[in-house]
Amino acid sequence: MARIHLLLSSLVLLLSVPSEAWRPWPNSTTTTGDAAAFTESKRYEGSSEFVDLKYHMGPVLSSQINIYTIWYGAWPLRHRSVIKDFLLSLSPSTGGAVSSPSVSDWWRTVRLYTDQTGANVSGNVNVASEHFDVGYSQGKSLTRLSVQRIIREAVKASKGALPVDPKNGIYLVLTAEDVRMQDFCRAVCGFHYFTFPSIVGYTLPYAWIGSSTVQCPEVCAYPFAIPSYMGRSSGPMHPPNGAVGIDGMVSVVAHELAELASNPLVNAWYAGEDPTSPTEIADLCEGVYGTGGGGGYTGRVMVDGRGRHYNVNGRGGRKFLVQWVWSPVKKACSGPNALD
Repeated sequence: MARIHLLLSSLVLLLSVPSEAWRPWPNSTTTTGDAAAFTESKRYEGSSEFVDLKYHMGPVLSSQINIYTIWYGAWPLRHRSVIKDFLLSLSPSTGGAVSSPSVSDWWRTVRLYTDQTGANVSGNVNVASEHFDVGYSQGKSLTRLSVQRIIREAVKASKGALPVDPKNGIYLVLTAEDVRMQDFCRAVCGFHYFTFPSIVGYTLPYAWIGSSTVQCPEVCAYPFAIPSYMGRSSGPMHPPNGAVGIDGMVSVVAHELAELASNPLVNAWYAGEDPTSPTEIADLCEGVYGTGGGGGYTGRVMVDGRGRHYNVNGRGGRKFLVQWVWSPVKKACSGPNALD
């Protein structure tokens, strides 16, 4: 019987492709300074009357959100610290005193999404616990189903197991730079879905994001690295934490968290009529980081005294550059660093 359930689950996976984070590659660099003084006619920011984002009656994460992080493979502490500080900055209660625009300000747009009872996505985001799979339990070449097996190992480990938390938990699987994932670089930078009981034993919302430190930084760490076809007319931005692949990864993590919170079981908020290929609240704003963004422009962002680019502040003086998300109120892409 278990084998039948596994076969059925595998069929569902083939028919229902996990929601994916991909990147369009604009033909421009950062739009800071006087050259970025867009007129009203160039305020793209993703706004369009053709975007038909709908609510499909499924749940959003309206209770306290517990993030369970699985560090898969060999992760340097300095890289883990950047990502963990971003996660700890999502909630004001854990981020401490942070100047605006902040990561928790960015999360406020995600919080605008509600379920059928009118309950909003929670603003209480708790970085609950971590699991370290340093032995590469599923090897260094993964498939989408491998990610679910990694989660299974993490919740059933004899030592340091993660709690099973189907009500409040989201499971974040972050793979190290030497791990290869099916379709990574070619088609995805990250994706989210939910686990199958036939594999894990429970239905748990999860996301996978891979490190682009070595693999395809020009794809998944844009705009801190740029594709060769863009030429030299558009230089890359400078990463705020000095790590091209990891700073780029932070934005993909943000992308997946926003969509997990608003569409955890892929039956809540998305555009389009096909749930196997939903366009979600972060997909709509891919490549938009500031005012004027969209249509090939990243938008206006801030530059610190060392020439590093960012658009939100985090705990402990950290700075991050994260993409905007679609606002159901403004009917446009929105972020806390907006100039209007």
